[in-house]
Amino acid sequence: MKLSLLTCLLLLSISSISCNANYQTNNLIKKLIKSGKSAGNPKSLDGLYSPVYVGSQEGLMEADKIEALPGQPAGEVNFNQYAGYVTVDPTAGRALFYYFVEANNSSSNPLVLSLHGGPGGCSAFGYGALQELGPFRVGNDNKTLIPNDYAWNNAANVLFLETPLGTGFSYSNTSSDYDTVGDEITAQDSYAFLVNWLERFPQYKDSDFFITGESYAGHYAPELAYTILSNNNITNQTKINLKGVAIGNPWIDENTALLAIFDNLWTHALNSDETNAGIHKYCNLTDFGGEQSKACGEYLNQAFEEVGEDIDLSNIYAPICKTSQDSQPKSVSTASVDDFDPCSVSYVEGYLNLPEVQAALHVKPTKWSACSDTDWTDSPDTMLPTIQQIIQSGISFWIYSGDTDGFFSVTSSRYALHILNLPIKTPWRAWYSNIREVGGYVVGYEGLTFATVRGAGIMVPSNQPQRALTLISSFLEGQLPPSFH
Repeated sequence: MKLSLLTCLLLLSISSISCNANYQTNNLIKKLIKSGKSAGNPKSLDGLYSPVYVGSQEGLMEADKIEALPGQPAGEVNFNQYAGYVTVDPTAGRALFYYFVEANNSSSNPLVLSLHGGPGGCSAFGYGALQELGPFRVGNDNKTLIPNDYAWNNAANVLFLETPLGTGFSYSNTSSDYDTVGDEITAQDSYAFLVNWLERFPQYKDSDFFITGESYAGHYAPELAYTILSNNNITNQTKINLKGVAIGNPWIDENTALLAIFDNLWTHALNSDETNAGIHKYCNLTDFGGEQSKACGEYLNQAFEEVGEDIDLSNIYAPICKTSQDSQPKSVSTASVDDFDPCSVSYVEGYLNLPEVQAALHVKPTKWSACSDTDWTDSPDTMLPTIQQIIQSGISFWIYSGDTDGFFSVTSSRYALHILNLPIKTPWRAWYSNIREVGGYVVGYEGLTFATVRGAGIMVPSNQPQRALTLISSFLEGQLPPSFH
């Protein structure tokens, strides 16, 4: 029997790896099996423009303001928060949810859009805001919010977008919309969201604008950036002042992803020499969806058996969330942003399903979940040509990788970047988040920066919040992260 390597990975990652493994990984594999593939060929930034829908935004900014989130620390919040829906297609009744947190000096700080993974959508609010880079984390009582001293609104005004439709609180009133969700419509809807949101918040129209994201945002972010650049050339609507894109542990090139996964497992001492050699010999590591032999399947199975059942491939050296006898998540850490609790996704789910929380966020009563089960219809096998176009347009482009992610790994990013073959401007060196600790390593290419974050998995700001803030601050300032002399 011959199976595609993609199918093998799905079956093995679900059956052989701990049930606590990061859901984003399994979600991505499952969706890519069903999605249509298309080559990521270079495109032109010129073309015909069809104006997007722009609805009346009068009074909606004030209506979206959050007076206080349930459980937030009393007297410790000195910034404005907003949340609500932006309609991107009134005919279909399609609306995307956002959460926006201003910086202390909002008018002088840039505007950062934070996206999350997929495909099909994992919540930028539930993951990004409440577990990673937002101003709060959720405590293990599912009710209390803990301040995050390293929140990115220390450096920017941060806009969290739940995209595509069906993700988190985002929705459509037209059921057939859920049958056509893919990369293309996600980019179109995200662009329509931004144009409308900037009408709702016109004070940010001239702000420097940056796009960030992780995991499958390796597709979302470059595709949205490309859409913005294309439309800026020809639109008579709002032009978006795009300055840069930064994607963390991104899924950007399937042609090198397989080789990277298994080489990364081997180099991190999670696989034996014999298993790695067998995979290289019997598996077609350049064909993500291609058929594989029985021998390949046996070596893949051996690879995951060697990893074991109690390893979270999204952060291979971190503790996993244990469950007690009554199946409730059991916290293994303290309520501190410096010590990330691996059960946090469960706390967030409990919090976001509280009626008083949903009322404060101005959303329809919803059964909230971290990631959607929407099928995926289109996914280019590589984003490298699109990234090349963005670089050539003069937009700053950063890729950063937590070095303990076993799936969307440093190795994956490096193999993909080798294809671009960019000239090196600043050789590989260490960077520091303070004068005593190496935060990671960085290399400056012509038009692109690649940085690692030491001791972080796929959710870099969760595992290394101070280092993540140092890194993103450097990105926004247009300079490499600090060196130590």
